[in-house]
Order: sequence, then structure tokens, then C-alpha cells
Amino acid sequence: MPIFLYKAKDKKGLEAKGLVEAQNKKQALTILREKGYFCYSLKEKGESLLLSLPKKIFNKASLTDISTFTRQLSTMVGAGLPLTEALSILKTQGKEQIMLSSASILRDIQGGSTLAEAMQKYPHIFSSVYLALVKAGESAGILDNILNRLADNLESQREFQAKIKGAMIYPIIIITGMGGVMVIMMIFVIPKLTSLYKEFDAKLPAATQALMSVSDFMVHFWWVVLAGLVGLVYLYSMINKTRAGKKKIDNFKFRIPIIGKLLKQVILAEFTRTFGLLIGAGVSINEALDIASKTANNVIIEEGIVVANKQVEKGFPLSSAVTDNPNFPPILGQMLSVGEETGKMDEVLLKISKYFQSESEESLKGLTTALEPLIMILLGVGVGFLIIAIILPIYNLTSQF
Repeated sequence: MPIFLYKAKDKKGLEAKGLVEAQNKKQALTILREKGYFCYSLKEKGESLLLSLPKKIFNKASLTDISTFTRQLSTMVGAGLPLTEALSILKTQGKEQIMLSSASILRDIQGGSTLAEAMQKYPHIFSSVYLALVKAGESAGILDNILNRLADNLESQREFQAKIKGAMIYPIIIITGMGGVMVIMMIFVIPKLTSLYKEFDAKLPAATQALMSVSDFMVHFWWVVLAGLVGLVYLYSMINKTRAGKKKIDNFKFRIPIIGKLLKQVILAEFTRTFGLLIGAGVSINEALDIASKTANNVIIEEGIVVANKQVEKGFPLSSAVTDNPNFPPILGQMLSVGEETGKMDEVLLKISKYFQSESEESLKGLTTALEPLIMILLGVGVGFLIIAIILPIYNLTSQF
């Protein structure tokens, strides 16, 4: 969003200048007027990388911010407060991104736009699923109910993501620490020991010679290691940008033992929850599948949903289309069949979503439980190798005197 440099006077006639973020000059002037400023100079400013990077990192609207905004909006609308008044209150609360979007949405609604149309200007805050649900809620006259469901879904999604991140903190800290210690040993400790061994012309075991060779390479050719790491990251990002490359990466992720199964369960939990919300809001199956497929963030699952959607368009039941795809577990097809027979597809989808979520949580517990002893074994092997490679030659040298 453009940033404007303004010069203005406040209500007391004092000079004021600064930056304001808005979609255009007209919106910037409106924002300044609401703050009590009388602007006499307004110029668009090209935002530098140094200024924009911290802002993007620290001021980005998180899932928690969006969830809080949705919950507050649903509560106020449900209490009978007009939408414009609710947004007028919300534009003074929360992070800057939420405040700016609330102010802009309020102005658009006052200008005759619907809530969904006004929110479309902020795709980095409101997803396609969010917009589709709000649009359906406005059309059916049940916006407060839809916003409440959205808030519940976002809170559930946030809790689920927090569990996954929380479970992975311990292994990440340990692995990062091990990597840091290894780099320090190779660059600072081993070279000093190498000079000592050379001075005494000591006969070194094969493990020590191998460690010294690796250390020597890292000290003199660290730039090769760094360039190699940067090159691998760049190559991965370039491959991941192409659909064919992303498909191969996603397929490889699914083949990783334990992690692949966990990843698929997480994706299916999010997909079924999203699909169930859309169906419950009155969105057609084809449109709901189209929207939900774009949120899968996995080419294999996305293509499976697209194929199933085409089968539904031809008149086939969704359950049979899903059952025929080996990338979807049999239970998904069975539960969808139950939903089709009972006419309670949205309820069935939300139940199957909870099932996938509980399964993924169990898999995550199993993964973290397995990682802890594995990390201890790796630490033990690493310490043992260092004793053999470093301590043993020192002991041999001291025994010669």
C-alpha cells in the first residue's frame, strides 16, 4: 500500500508532519482529517527496503489479530449494532493493519459497497474462504451467524497451529544448538588443536585426521559452504515456484516416514473444516470445492480436489470421486457418503475435520516422543566421536612425557 508524506496543522494550529499509509491521496486526506489534521502538503513517498522490512515483519496481521477482529465484529453485529458503528469502533483497536483496513472498509460501506466487496481490497488479511463466507452470510441475511462461525474456525485453526509449533520447539532448539556447537568447534577449536598436533608431530587416528580436514576446509573455504547453502535455498525456491517442481516436492514430503502422514492429516483437517464451513453457509458444492482447493497449499491434494469437482459437475457423487483417488484416505469417502445420504454434509465434514485433527495431534505426539531419544542418541554419538577424535590424541601426547 502506498505511503504518503504529509505536512499539516492540528486543531491548535501547530505544525505536524509524518507518514500515512493509504490506497490513494483521497483516502490519505480522509484519514488525516479524522485525526484532526488540516493537510496542506501531501506527497507519495517510495518506501525503502530498510523501512518496509521491519514493518512487514512486526506489523503484519497475524491469525490471532484476524480472529480477534472477527470475534469482536460478530459479537457487535449479533448484539444488534449497525455494521458501520461496529467498524467505527474497531478502526481504533488492534494492530495498524487491522485499523487501516477497518477504516477503509467503513468508508467503502458508507459509499454503498457490501462488506465482502470492501474486504476484497485486503487479500493479505481476508482469505478467499473468508470473503466467500461473508458474501454468503450477507446474501442469506445471517452475517452475525457466519462471522461467529468464522471466528470459531479461526480460533480452532490458531490453537491447532500453536500445538504444532509448540511440539516442534524442543527439537528445533536442540538441533540448532548442535549445529552451532559444531560450527564453533570446526572454526575455532579444531584449528588450535591442529597446530598443537603439528608442533609435536603426533601420529593421529583416522577420526582426528578426518575432523581436521573438514575443519581446514571450513576455515579456508567457508565462502564455498555459504554459497552452497544459499544456492540450495535458491534452487529449492525456484523449483517450488513451478507447478511441476512443487508437485515433486509435495510428493516427496508425503513419502517421508511419519512426517508425510502427519502433513497429509494436517492438510485434510484444514480442507474438510473449510469445505464444511462453506457448505454450511449455503455455498454450492462446486464453488466450495473450488475455493477449498486453493487453500490446500499442496499440489497433489489440490489436483485431487479439482478432479473430484469435475466428477461432481458430471453428476457423480463426491464420495465416489474421492474414494477413487488414492491420495485421500478411505474414511473420507465413507464419511462423505454418509453426509450425502443424510443431507448433513456440513456437520459430517466438521466431524471428519475433528477426526483428522485428533489423528494429527496423536501423530505429532508420537513424532516428538520418537525425536527425543533419537536426539539423545545423536548427541551421545557426537560426544563419543569428539572424545575419540580430540581427547584421545591429547591423552597420547601427555603419556609420551
